[in-house]
Amino acid sequence: MTCSCFVLANNCHIVEHYTLEGVISTYIISNMFTTLLSILIMSTTRITAYTLPVLPYPSHALEPVISKATIENHHGKHFAAYVNNLNKLIPGSEYEGLLVEEIVQQAADGPIYNNAGQVMNHKLYFEQFIPTAQYKAPGRRLTNAINFHFGGMEAFKKQMSEAAMSVFGSGWVWLAMDTEGRLTIVKESGGGNPWRRGMTPILGIDCWEHSWYLDYAFDKKVHFDTLWEIMNWDVIESRLPL
Repeated sequence: MTCSCFVLANNCHIVEHYTLEGVISTYIISNMFTTLLSILIMSTTRITAYTLPVLPYPSHALEPVISKATIENHHGKHFAAYVNNLNKLIPGSEYEGLLVEEIVQQAADGPIYNNAGQVMNHKLYFEQFIPTAQYKAPGRRLTNAINFHFGGMEAFKKQMSEAAMSVFGSGWVWLAMDTEGRLTIVKESGGGNPWRRGMTPILGIDCWEHSWYLDYAFDKKVHFDTLWEIMNWDVIESRLPL
């Protein structure tokens, strides 16, 4: 069977004819090329300094779920401190020039791993939120995956919140995908990230006190339960491996 399609390449429209039998092999080759390109970019990218990412929204935009004061303290002080610490620890080490994700994968337990982990964690954390006025429901792909692995979105939210409540002291709770394509809830202490275990972090809840205490005092459960009102499901779904 032969059909035609329009492909946008180098700003030109090209009409291509292909056989249906070749679609799968073309798709596989395309994905292999993308993977190899990503590996090449990662292996040739040398980092000279780590920088604090700019928030994708104003500091007051997540109110009333997360206050401006908490954002400025959490992002502007705690997150910034992890970035600054990493910049002090890395020069002269075996991890000099590596991406944060590479350091998290390779570093042994200790200050370098802890600070690299927290830099990665907080980047994922702050990018996954959206102002309540812009909130929209999760997309079909993510919804189907959560329904399959957790029995429904509400059941998933309940399990995530319960896991966050069960973290004693400091730590994180992650929705992560393992190498077999299974979604699972993972608890990490300190600055841990499931990326170190070969899993892909999809969504993270920061259980450290500085993420919720200014707004909720001792009632952190309310914080965990209301975070769902500001989740940017488009960003979260984009983290699902293809």
